[in-house]
Amino acid sequence: MPPQEMLLLGEFRRTIDQRFRLSVPAELADGLHQQGTDLILAKERPGCLSLWNANPWQQHLQQGIHWVEDKLKAGKLQQQTNRLLQLGRLLSTRHTSIQMAGRGRLVIPEGFREFLGVDPGQPLFVVGASVCLEIWHPEKWVQYLNEQMPEFRDLFNELSN
Repeated sequence: MPPQEMLLLGEFRRTIDQRFRLSVPAELADGLHQQGTDLILAKERPGCLSLWNANPWQQHLQQGIHWVEDKLKAGKLQQQTNRLLQLGRLLSTRHTSIQMAGRGRLVIPEGFREFLGVDPGQPLFVVGASVCLEIWHPEKWVQYLNEQMPEFRDLFNELSN
């Protein structure tokens, strides 16, 4: 994805309401809308969804699809039918267009609710992940932090030097 002007950062505890609506913190919603108002919700890993601006997301996706189509035309994927089926299934179910309503609210669609694993009235975390924002099941978020935090200093030094 192409870089944006500002990083989306922050960790916010939220609750999903009875209609599966989520209130996105204003500073994250504003940063996400910098490149346009259309959004893409994607399944990242069990217990985590990501929310992207549609412009860079679509450019990146179309580039990848174009490469796969070129390989198909060139006959380079003839022995990879099972992998192509897997890619097609995941592409078909991984993401969806979504609209953010007033006051930064969005509705989590049905298939994405199950993947996130949070019921109405339960807490979740909305996290700025630099180029997108992520919506996390609380237990999955803590598990991810516990696994990744020891590598933080090295990662920060690598990316900032």
